[in-house]
This record gives sequence, C-alpha cells and structure tokens, in this order.
Amino acid sequence: MNDRTMTFSIGDQTEQEVRRILTAVYDALKEKGYDPINQIVGYILSEDPTYITTHQNARSLICRIDRDVLLQSLVRYYLTA
Repeated sequence: MNDRTMTFSIGDQTEQEVRRILTAVYDALKEKGYDPINQIVGYILSEDPTYITTHQNARSLICRIDRDVLLQSLVRYYLTA
C-alpha cells in the first residue's frame, strides 16, 4: 500500500481568463432568462454544454475552460474570499 498523497496540477489558464469567461457566460444566461447559477452548476456536474446558452457565444466560451481549471478557480475564490 502506498501512503503517499497524490498531487494534482492544473493547466495554464489564468484566473483572469476564467473570471472573464465565467462572467460573460453568467451575463448571457441571465439575459436569456435562465438562472445562471443553476445552469453553470449543471454544466460543471455533467460537463454537458447544453446547460449553457449559445446566446453571446456563451457555450463556446465555457468550453474553452477545462472543467478542472474552472473548479479549481471556484474553490480557490471561495476559500480565499
């Protein structure tokens, strides 16, 4: 049995890029009358892009962010806010 703790490292996307994209997706969902939080959570849990509207190119934008990077950014923000 190995008692070593595995480490996890995320790619090169910057926090500013993730914030910019997530904000644009949030705004597009809100403009279309969706609950942005519920839709984004649905996307994160399922990785199904159909939770995100195509309005304002939001679906294409959210797919540019690796889901692991998105989760890491959200956890980092929550725990450091």
